[in-house]
Amino acid sequence: MHHEARAAYGRPDMALRSPRALEYDLLARATAALRAAEEGQGGFPALAAALDRNLRLWRTLAVDVADAGNGLPPALRAQLFYIYEFTALHSRTVLEGRGDAGALVAINTAVMRGLRGEVAA
Repeated sequence: MHHEARAAYGRPDMALRSPRALEYDLLARATAALRAAEEGQGGFPALAAALDRNLRLWRTLAVDVADAGNGLPPALRAQLFYIYEFTALHSRTVLEGRGDAGALVAINTAVMRGLRGEVAA
């Protein structure tokens, strides 16, 4: 994940991209890995890696929203932290073979829509 963050934030076009666009890009990459793993590409090792990648991203976001200096509204910060907690629990469920990654894909997709400014219908 650190390599990916460096790659995303260290790109030459970074000055042209907002933090929101960078967050979207990282979520899109994590979601693509989850989808590929859901489709059986790479077997269990790919699934475990995709879950880990997604969880590390959400852990990073959780640390950011937990910071007192975060400028997001408190209710949104709490919701994002809850998503991290759910992601951690559900990732374990998937690894134990008692669930699938579909819920994580749906959450990431919904957050990406929000980052794009789309309003839920």
